[in-house]
Amino acid sequence: MATIDLKQQRRRKFEEVFERLRDDLVDHMKAENMPTEAVEWYRRSLDYNVPGGKLNRGMSVVDSVEILKGRALTEDEYFKAALLGWCIELLQAYFLVSDDMMDQSITRRGQACWYRVQGVSNIAINDSFMLEGAIYHLLKKYFRSEPYYIHLLELFHETSFQTEMGQLVDLITAPEDHVDLSKFSLEKHAFIVQYKTAYYSFYLSVALAMRICGVPESYVVQGQTVRPYALTLSILLPVGEYFQIQDDFLDYAGTPEQIGKVGTDIVDNKCSWCINVALAVATPEQRAVLEENYGQKDAGKEGRVKEVYEAVGLRERYRAYEESVKVRIEALIEGVPEPEGNPEGGVLKKGVFTAFFNKIYKRTK
Repeated sequence: MATIDLKQQRRRKFEEVFERLRDDLVDHMKAENMPTEAVEWYRRSLDYNVPGGKLNRGMSVVDSVEILKGRALTEDEYFKAALLGWCIELLQAYFLVSDDMMDQSITRRGQACWYRVQGVSNIAINDSFMLEGAIYHLLKKYFRSEPYYIHLLELFHETSFQTEMGQLVDLITAPEDHVDLSKFSLEKHAFIVQYKTAYYSFYLSVALAMRICGVPESYVVQGQTVRPYALTLSILLPVGEYFQIQDDFLDYAGTPEQIGKVGTDIVDNKCSWCINVALAVATPEQRAVLEENYGQKDAGKEGRVKEVYEAVGLRERYRAYEESVKVRIEALIEGVPEPEGNPEGGVLKKGVFTAFFNKIYKRTK
């Protein structure tokens, strides 16, 4: 019970920073002489789209800074780490609002997708842009005088572009109105996942923490040159791939109550891990069933695809994958060179990756 209470306290402390930042953004709208109706609309968009998720990406910035510094954070250190965390959550909101429109999704985080809220519709496109714009307003306000400011800007710009590149490959590989399973493969899935998910959901949080902790481009540990940002990427890309494969599997195997949305990957013709594994092992007869029924807005056809998934042992294959990826990632983490003692800030630590992996291992939502 104490662990649950501590988690809730940490989340609540993090959420309090959002309230301050939201008020900052609303005050900026007022200072720009925006009409009251527009100010209220923006506030409602922020409240509806930003704080409702698991917040793992954002809170991981705080966790990573604490681990890198090896101590409790001062009030100012906590605020800056949490602010960067909320900038990631703003980026996530920007992606989700627009992604839900592209996919014509129904629900998100247990509520109607923003564009489906009465009166919103296509205004959600502009709302998504304003969620992204908030990131750069906050970075400028709070970090412009810091020596690492340009690194923060580059991280957000580069990660956004990488994610959008992944979204493009996803959309042209699996358009909803044209099913062509010959375009699908586990290799294509891995590429999409790396660009669409792993950079912004995993690497970004840790790289931001490293920048504000003063971790340099390289340093030497026991005669070995360490390039911490490249090393971080080499570990967190496989973690990000695992996370997306979890998402793909939960879209198929999880309930709406469990995952906060209606699973639509099959009817939406998604280039998901599930369909790619099934295609890789299906008999000619099973493949014909998949070709005939995948990507169709029909519950009966969706059910026939799921029957093939069960027949090829998708659940067992997922469990085997999950155990193999655990061994692989733990080996990568173990290989991170650490100096003796507990230096503050300037070097990479294994605990950063262990904390990240433990948050997602065997998750069910």
